[in-house]
Amino acid sequence: MARSLGASKSSVSRWREVYREKGKSGLRPKPIPGRPPRLNGTQKARLAGWLLRNPLAYGYKTDIWTLRRVAHLIEDRLRVRYHPNHVWRLLTDMDWSCQKPEKLARERDEKAIAHWKRYVWPHIKKGPQV
Repeated sequence: MARSLGASKSSVSRWREVYREKGKSGLRPKPIPGRPPRLNGTQKARLAGWLLRNPLAYGYKTDIWTLRRVAHLIEDRLRVRYHPNHVWRLLTDMDWSCQKPEKLARERDEKAIAHWKRYVWPHIKKGPQV
């Protein structure tokens, strides 16, 4: 029996004893101990809505959300203090990911790039070998 479950014999014996004493409810997973989250689901949803807006709308000089800015927003709006390093954990728990802005040269000429891609690149790249 233990082998088919991928568990040790002692675990199966312990589960059987718990089932005899408490029934199915005894086999339910126990909550993991630890500090409860500082933001509840409603607060996280509100935070997500705020982050969908551009940081410029909140008075920042650039349109990039940084961990420090998010921490400040949480403290200012929700009155909950987070260290910027811990904001990253909060955001990943909310299924947000890090988005680094693409750095473009100031001298970049979009028209010249489009022309090169359309007319020069097709003659340079390798085609199918016949």
